[in-house]
Amino acid sequence: MYDDIAFNVQNPRPGVIINKPDGPDVYEGVPKCYELIRLYRNHVTAANLYAVILGNKTALTGGSGKVLDSGPNDNIFIYYTDHGAAGIIGMPEGDYVYANDLVDVLKQKHEAKSYKDMVFYLESCESGSMFEGLLPNNISIYATTAANATENSWGTYCPGFNPGPPAGYTTCLGDLYSISWMEDCSDIKDLRKETFEQQYEAVRKRTRNTTEGLGSHVTQYGNLNQANDLLFSYMGSNDNSTSYTQSESSPSLLGSIINQHDADLLHFLLRSRNAPIGSDERHEAREELRAEVDRRKRIDGNVDKIRWLLFGHESNLKNFRPQSQSLVDDWSCFKTLVRTYEKYCGSLSNYGMQYTRVFANMCNAGVTKERMIAASTQTCS
Repeated sequence: MYDDIAFNVQNPRPGVIINKPDGPDVYEGVPKCYELIRLYRNHVTAANLYAVILGNKTALTGGSGKVLDSGPNDNIFIYYTDHGAAGIIGMPEGDYVYANDLVDVLKQKHEAKSYKDMVFYLESCESGSMFEGLLPNNISIYATTAANATENSWGTYCPGFNPGPPAGYTTCLGDLYSISWMEDCSDIKDLRKETFEQQYEAVRKRTRNTTEGLGSHVTQYGNLNQANDLLFSYMGSNDNSTSYTQSESSPSLLGSIINQHDADLLHFLLRSRNAPIGSDERHEAREELRAEVDRRKRIDGNVDKIRWLLFGHESNLKNFRPQSQSLVDDWSCFKTLVRTYEKYCGSLSNYGMQYTRVFANMCNAGVTKERMIAASTQTCS
């Protein structure tokens, strides 16, 4: 985990992390193998993630040295959450995790016969694009994603919403999909009796059907036969007694939610409102809010101008490819165009990641690195 929450100066409960309004501390006792520490901010990277999954200690940089040292009889459960967009998921440091690279790592793990079965839960915007058209159904991996390949995921338990976090919080406590599956695994459920298919159905309904009628489509990929497996066989059990009875109750519909791309804006807005009038904290929060709004306007303008320079007024580079087809044919081109933009125009940021589909469609339309450099330099120099 990227250990930057519990003791953050903006955490109203130092040393404590909650993920629901009346929830317990979920930080205490959690092992932190690749945590954020002052001297080693570059440990939480895509390269380290791949090394950990593959059990490759020699490829690690920093951290505890722990890897997924699994064997052919082991079941593996992976849960990953960050900002994301078409074909990528974010990392706190360094390059993005690209869909083809992640799936290639999973294929290598399978070829090495270092697991029996694997379940992968992924939370991010457009998270389905990480597996759509890429994850085979014959490598014993079952995956579910917070959203399909083309839609955003949502934050929930946000300040000012119902239900919301306790007083003093200026951030949402969780993501709609993640909250839904975690609460489905709560103490009222017997993980020895519930299957992944049952959890998928419960999470799918709750993630799509909020009280506001918003939400995303939780999607399944890979070997769907594994959905018949019991949660217990991957997650362990929350009770070892034989007197445990299965509850038929389901968590209630969640209330107000917010598009993940706008969660930062909500945070900055609430900080500026809540800080004492005339204080340095209020001034700082307003500056952060202004900088974020300006950043978004700049990114919108940059991408629009590059698109116009390459294709003219009639271009529509946000088109979706048919379902079951991966985002892009040439992943090397896709990475090159994303990196070229960031080299000349600056980081996409969590907000600007939404434009990666535009870059993918540029590749699908035959845009070369040279043309992208020319358009980027003309736009951003």
